[in-house]
Amino acid sequence: MPPSTTATGLPALQIDHVSRHYSMGESSIRAVDDVSLVVPAGEFLALLGSSGSGKSTLLNLMAGLDRPTAGSIVSGGRNLAELSPLELARYRRNTVGMVFQSFNLLPRMTLEENVELPLRLAEVERGERAARVQEALERVRLAKRTGHRPSELSGGEQQRTAIARALVNRPKILFADEPTGNLDSATGEAILTLLREIQSTMDMTIVMVTHERHLAERFADRLATMGDGKLLSTAATEAHASTQVTTQATTGAGQ
Repeated sequence: MPPSTTATGLPALQIDHVSRHYSMGESSIRAVDDVSLVVPAGEFLALLGSSGSGKSTLLNLMAGLDRPTAGSIVSGGRNLAELSPLELARYRRNTVGMVFQSFNLLPRMTLEENVELPLRLAEVERGERAARVQEALERVRLAKRTGHRPSELSGGEQQRTAIARALVNRPKILFADEPTGNLDSATGEAILTLLREIQSTMDMTIVMVTHERHLAERFADRLATMGDGKLLSTAATEAHASTQVTTQATTGAGQ
């Protein structure tokens, strides 16, 4: 069972009565409408819902890519709604990793250069950059493809490269927006297997938007279902139950 708090005693994310409304002419679009949710540290949470349910908007709010109209989102003891643009940029750089449905790799750059880019933007020293890139590529099992460009990689390899790029700054929270949306079913399962491995071995919090409930039930710890901007339900999954059983068995074996 994933821990419920960080080493500081705080959850990874605490969302309290968060709304995000947009104006469209004289109409108000309630993309997220009074949502409250706690994401424990180390949890793999899947956000489910139909198109327009608000799941991607909620993910963007948690990742600091957008600001709420009302309510608070607290991460690491900081309310994201109160941060300055510079502080939000630092949050995204130091705390958050992002993976999208479209891999967003730069076509003229090699795999290694794509993964290194966030470190260059953060002005990390060259030697440290090389070590972190190698570490991230080994974690996604692409250390032997460093000189290849995106066009020379399969869809699954491109998504693994995008995951390595998201991990290279060693974030505390990984956000994934439809990470299997452009992949066939077998490759999609392989990507979620990798994300589950990363969550376990790095003790990382993962929040994933997906419309593939059957995969979310297998790989995530908990499902949060959205509809019309509201949080309709949350439920633990079989994967979470399996983790509990494994943990209990390991604990029992050591006694």
